[in-house]
Amino acid sequence: MSLPVRMGLYYGAIFAGTGVSSPYLPVWFAHHGLSGAKIGLILSLPMMARAFTAPLLAVWADSFKLRRTALIVMGAAVTGLYALMALPFGFAWWAVVWFAASSMYLTMSPLADVLVLARARRDGFNFGWPRGIGSAGFILGNLGMGALLTRGSPELVLVWMVAAVALASLGARLLLPPDPVHEAGHTAKLSDRMAGLGELLRDPVFMTAALSAGLVQSAHAFYYGFSTLAWRQQGIAPGLTGVLWASGVAVEIGFMWFMEPWRRRVGPRNLLMLGATAAVVRWSVLAFAPPLWVVFPLQALHALSYAATFLASVQLAERLSSPRNASVAQTLNSSLSGGFISGLATMASGWLFDRYGAHGYLLMSAMSAAGLIGAVRLYGMRRLDS
Repeated sequence: MSLPVRMGLYYGAIFAGTGVSSPYLPVWFAHHGLSGAKIGLILSLPMMARAFTAPLLAVWADSFKLRRTALIVMGAAVTGLYALMALPFGFAWWAVVWFAASSMYLTMSPLADVLVLARARRDGFNFGWPRGIGSAGFILGNLGMGALLTRGSPELVLVWMVAAVALASLGARLLLPPDPVHEAGHTAKLSDRMAGLGELLRDPVFMTAALSAGLVQSAHAFYYGFSTLAWRQQGIAPGLTGVLWASGVAVEIGFMWFMEPWRRRVGPRNLLMLGATAAVVRWSVLAFAPPLWVVFPLQALHALSYAATFLASVQLAERLSSPRNASVAQTLNSSLSGGFISGLATMASGWLFDRYGAHGYLLMSAMSAAGLIGAVRLYGMRRLDS
């Protein structure tokens, strides 16, 4: 089995879990009697802390000799934490356990990105191929759980999540190569690793790029947390909800797999501009509960609002970082996309959903517009012209 496929299968295990937790964990919480505001609070807490937890986890991950070791350990820990969520101790218990589990789980993908980006550059394969296989795992989770929920209990959501992350932990050991974190296999001192983090935080070009992409990515918060419940209010069946989510990710996969030559010509700054513009259009229209025949083409914009923005952000983070802070750059970049900004947006989304339903998407439109303004500013920064 080729290395890109093995890496893709690892991504697939991660996103088979995310493909269930993103749209359906709110259904699990609602099944256990939580309101939209409480669901939004639980989901938002680890996101809001990610600006701190993700870089610290990355610094910890770089303390190992091999990049895959931290992924193995975190996968095993999250498996146990997900299992603990089955204990019926209520809101406070779920908030604490989900905070710990989500903080680690959301860091696994950007840490894997560092390894895969380095291999793609060295071996000459398209980074979008393994990442696209991961997105196929997301579709599997969407469709599989959507079908199961038409016949079974929402308790199946948690069972699937436990199984998926257990596979991810095993897959990190069996599928990922034993690439060293540092050249010659040495382990960097904590002071050196923290200094690399400080360099990024003081870099205005890196922070502008990361914050701009983070605003656009965080503008998916209402969609991730409450689109399933909003569509249910509009009379769309759970099985069809899975199809809607899967259709967006299917277009995302095609974009990653087959648009590589075009993406190289366009460049990351233009990709970010396209992603932000598509996000403004997508959320503005969804805010007015359009008919189903309009929703499907809006889902196709996921290729730009998510995939183009994501690829632009990882390419910009790689270009603006050095080997000694590459892990921190990707996790910091990811933490801004799904971190404090996304946490605030998710918390606000719960409140907005309870009071205004689908009109909550309008806040996401405003966030995307702010990200678009930041993306425009990148054109005046000479470090990205080379």
